Amino acid sequence: MNTLEKKSFYSFLALYIISSLIFTALSAYWYYTAQKNMFESNQHYRLQHIADTISQGIIQSHMQGLELQVPSFDDVIVALISVDKEVVYGSLMEDFFPDKMEYFEIGEYSVLISFSPQTHHGIESVVVQSKALSEELTELKQNVLAVMISSVILMIALAWVLSKLFIRPLQIRVKQVEDFVHDTAHELNTPVTALSMSVSRALKKKMYDEKALRNISISTKQLFDIYRALSYLSFESKPQSSSLLDVASVLEKGVLYYKELSESKKIAITLEAEPFSFKIDETKLSMLFGNLISNAIKYSMPNSTIEISLKKGVFTIQDEGIGIAQEKLSKIFERYNRQTDYAGGFGIGLSIVQKISQEYGIRVEVSSEKEKGTCFTLVFAREVK
Repeated sequence: MNTLEKKSFYSFLALYIISSLIFTALSAYWYYTAQKNMFESNQHYRLQHIADTISQGIIQSHMQGLELQVPSFDDVIVALISVDKEVVYGSLMEDFFPDKMEYFEIGEYSVLISFSPQTHHGIESVVVQSKALSEELTELKQNVLAVMISSVILMIALAWVLSKLFIRPLQIRVKQVEDFVHDTAHELNTPVTALSMSVSRALKKKMYDEKALRNISISTKQLFDIYRALSYLSFESKPQSSSLLDVASVLEKGVLYYKELSESKKIAITLEAEPFSFKIDETKLSMLFGNLISNAIKYSMPNSTIEISLKKGVFTIQDEGIGIAQEKLSKIFERYNRQTDYAGGFGIGLSIVQKISQEYGIRVEVSSEKEKGTCFTLVFAREVK
């Protein structure tokens, strides 16, 4: 990853982890508070029930003249306080004086004081003490902490994966732009070098032969095509005025425009064009044909033929070039997508073809066979009269 990608990756990762930690901490606090309140309520009612049970036993045994017997309870310590303020049964686990009916927590113990015995058997109050709530809360804290740690680990792992997925489109886009800049520089280098060499050759000879002039013309046209493509990418959102054009006439001009390039590669072009009128911007129609014709020339072998026809509003261009694998046909119209390094290019020609076709309702069809050639078809709307 480059610096920009790393910055984006770690920024997203940090943002996701921090927001997730805040959400997890708030959720854990809410859960712990809710569970703590529930445990405290349950403990209060439980101790109250035990105190009432013991008080009823004291009252009944005194009224029946029986000996006082205090039942035992799991994890509960009972203390009976006499009217003389002395502990006559059990013990007080913490240092406090039971002077009123209440429920409170002291140290590790939950304590409930009840005056329900009403001095029967000389007992003034019952004190019920238990560490159960403290133990439950300790276990609850450990469980919440364990879940938080597990959640944090899971979130970090998930954040890492999501950050990778988040950065992936950016990496692809940056790679496409980098490749585009590299390929554009390469594409510009070829005609510029040819122009320079042709001019130097002409100056040395002090005469302008046909070959030098042809090279200059071809290179100039290549530079213009690159300029026109880049301009379209920059200003494609701007609407253009459309006019009723003779499509065959524009096509003939396009074929003538690329004649020097095809002849330099020893590629023959055949053309059959019937008059056909269609409402479209002339510059875009020229680009539409130009990209398909230049691509056919670029990917055709020397001494091959390109067949072009326009009949009843259907344009076809068939070459005998390197062809396109079937599994790659669905991606050829993606911007910056190049299916091969053969003959250079920077992957925007067919993207422009698709964009213009969609704008004017022109259906694009393509068929290809590896090492045998490719056929593009443009189906225009019904002829305008």
